[in-house]
Amino acid sequence: MRKYTPKDSVQKKAYYTDRFWVAPKVPTSSVATDESFSATLESVSKVVEVKESYIQLSQMVLKIDAKDNIKTLQALKDDGYDMCSELSATDYLARDGEFEIFYQMLSVSKAKRVRVLCRIKPTEAIESTVPLFKSANFAEREMYDMFGIYVNNHPYLKRLIMPDDWSGHPLLKTYPLQGDETASWYEVDKIFGKEYRDVIGPENRDPAKIDRYDTKRFSRVGYEVGFGTDISQGESETKIEYSTTILVDYNKSQKQLKERK
Repeated sequence: MRKYTPKDSVQKKAYYTDRFWVAPKVPTSSVATDESFSATLESVSKVVEVKESYIQLSQMVLKIDAKDNIKTLQALKDDGYDMCSELSATDYLARDGEFEIFYQMLSVSKAKRVRVLCRIKPTEAIESTVPLFKSANFAEREMYDMFGIYVNNHPYLKRLIMPDDWSGHPLLKTYPLQGDETASWYEVDKIFGKEYRDVIGPENRDPAKIDRYDTKRFSRVGYEVGFGTDISQGESETKIEYSTTILVDYNKSQKQLKERK
């Protein structure tokens, strides 16, 4: 397996050509404007140091130190926020040299949401919250799989979506949108071996590309031909036959559908 070669970060590219254009920010308000959030902030502040707090999009945002994530979530759980609906990370490596990890907390009884934010360096790890919320198990595994963020004391920290021997982490902003060398050759190397690369060719990782005359990879319903057949001089249509079961005659259903059209 060829090792993944890092590409230039997309964060370093200019998204806008107008140098005077300023991206609008989502408006925020003081926590003091909400009685419920104020009480929650007071109880959390007794346990950990809250670096910043505000209300945004009807939810309270708390910024804390990464080492205090367990204490903070425990304090929120004691205050009625007994559900961790989501947790993940955001790649700010090119801009700040850090990951931002967020925990989305929900209180069903209060009908309120709290978003907890903390930052870590790429060489650091975060403590697992599985002892507090079982729902964090797969979310932390996905965060490790997609971003490469290590989670200390996780009961079973391994890749969740990508294969165990995959190289790289697909949600990093340095990861190419169409995949890298591993993505192009993974299944070919795994199933057939590297000696078949020249015979089969790289995988097509462009989801928008469909070649009508591709006789090797494209599903040619109604125009099936042999593998690699030359169809440059034309092709003949193949009658589509549908299965017939005891309950449903699909051929009859297709005939009725054409008559309705």
